[in-house]
Amino acid sequence: MRLGKCKACNLVDTKLYLRNLQLIERLNKKDTKRLESIKAAHKAGRIGSSTRMEDYLEVILELVELKGYATTLDISRYMNVSAPSVTKMLQRLDESGFLEYEKYHGINLTQKGNQLADAIRQKHGILLEFFEILGVSRDTANQDAEGIEHHLNPKTIRQLRKFITFLKSNPKIIQNFNNI
Repeated sequence: MRLGKCKACNLVDTKLYLRNLQLIERLNKKDTKRLESIKAAHKAGRIGSSTRMEDYLEVILELVELKGYATTLDISRYMNVSAPSVTKMLQRLDESGFLEYEKYHGINLTQKGNQLADAIRQKHGILLEFFEILGVSRDTANQDAEGIEHHLNPKTIRQLRKFITFLKSNPKIIQNFNNI
C-alpha cells in the first residue's frame, strides 16, 4: 500500500501555501511602508538639535528662572546623569550656539538657546492642556508630554493649539466627551 496524500489534499496544501506567501508579501510591503515612514521622519528631523540637547536646554531655562542660575551639579541632579556627562553636553551646546559655557563659571543661554527652550516649554504646555482635556491625570500628562514634545512638527502643534481653543470655546463638547 502506498502512503501519500490524495491529489485534492495536495491542491489544498498548495493553495494554503500560496495564500501564506501572499499574506507574507502584503505584510512585508506594509512593514516597508512603515520603515520608509520612520526613515523620512528621521531625515526631516531638526538640524543641530536633539531630544537630549533640548532636555538640557529646558532644564537650564527652568533652573535659571527658578534660582537665577544653573550649575553643572544642579543639571546633573535634575537629569540624573553624571557631572562629566553634563560638562560634555554643555560643551556641545556651547559649540552649537545654544549657550555660553565656561568651566567653573556660569551657564548662560544664548538667544538661540532661549528660543528653543521656550518653544519646547510651549509645546509641553499645549500637550499638557490637551491631555488634561482628555481626562488624563496631571502626572501622566506630564510624563507623556515630556516623552513626545520633542518629536512633534510645529505645524502639528499649531493645529493642536487650534483644536484646544475650539474645544474650550465649546465646553458642551468637552462635557459630552467626559460623559462617555
